[in-house]
Amino acid sequence: MKILVTGAAGFIAGYVVAELLKHGHQVVGIDNFSKYGPVAKAHDGHPDYRFVFGDCKDVGLMTELAADCDRIIAGAAMIGGISYFHQYAYDLLAENERITASTFDAAIAAHRAGRLSRIVVLSSSMVFESASIFPTPESEITRAPPPASSYGFQKLAVEYFARAAHQQYGLPFTIARPFNCVGVGEGKALGDAEIMSGNVKLSMSHVLPDLAQKVLKGQDPLHILGDGGQVRCYTHGSDLARGIRLCVERDEALNDDFNLSTPEPTTVLELAALVWREVHGDRPFRHASDAPFEYDVQRRVPDTAKAARVLGFAATVPVADSVREVVGWVRAELAAGRL
Repeated sequence: MKILVTGAAGFIAGYVVAELLKHGHQVVGIDNFSKYGPVAKAHDGHPDYRFVFGDCKDVGLMTELAADCDRIIAGAAMIGGISYFHQYAYDLLAENERITASTFDAAIAAHRAGRLSRIVVLSSSMVFESASIFPTPESEITRAPPPASSYGFQKLAVEYFARAAHQQYGLPFTIARPFNCVGVGEGKALGDAEIMSGNVKLSMSHVLPDLAQKVLKGQDPLHILGDGGQVRCYTHGSDLARGIRLCVERDEALNDDFNLSTPEPTTVLELAALVWREVHGDRPFRHASDAPFEYDVQRRVPDTAKAARVLGFAATVPVADSVREVVGWVRAELAAGRL
């Protein structure tokens, strides 16, 4: 297939594009480098990859690109870690709605023209920000209270776009919900606020690379947000990319939604201890608690049975392997002066 990937220079998209190319698809990527500035990807020179520098809010450009593709993966968005969606509460809501509307306008037009047969939208685990049932099945999307943060609410709106475009225009869709992506290659965002965490200034706002940065810089005790009891399911980017590819390829995924995640819950404190041991070995682990952010959800654990049953998807990368990889990458980035 020929697949248009929006936000192609982003963190998750880097894994997704590589996964699609590895499985024989042609990929057109579009990005305006607004998050990180110009970035190079290992697949940039691949013969089946074409990169277009452009703004996904340009409906004309998006329609032109979509008309020649079989699928769209709608991944472009203002997106970041917890400090990011507190700092840009309005901007990411407004900007992401513009990006989403433009992408769906293009998809509807391309589907009418005859070639485009599906849009795969990347939602977020944050749509379950207010869920109270764990593990949380996909069906809770219609029962749980709406998300409290503007970011979670906008991601829920993306899912409504998909269902509404199908209802009114017959546009086929698949909704993919990645949970807590971890991996390498995420740089410092141009607009991220620099915040102090203990004696270390951070600018990435994602928990694993931030913990790695603090430990590698010698912070002791290690500062964490809140009491460290927050539960997440840290899923490697390569696993998520495989799940997203299955959402693209499988007929069984048509007009349906899937939680893409490892089912293994890990607390922030457990993650911090893994990072500490990776860097310091048996040195005693000490930590201190900083005031948490307002929308620091205490528990987010998905039910992954549906993705396993329908897509044959299961995450395979253990969190300890992700920690080892990310610590090594952050160490190299610090040595090179990029963090």
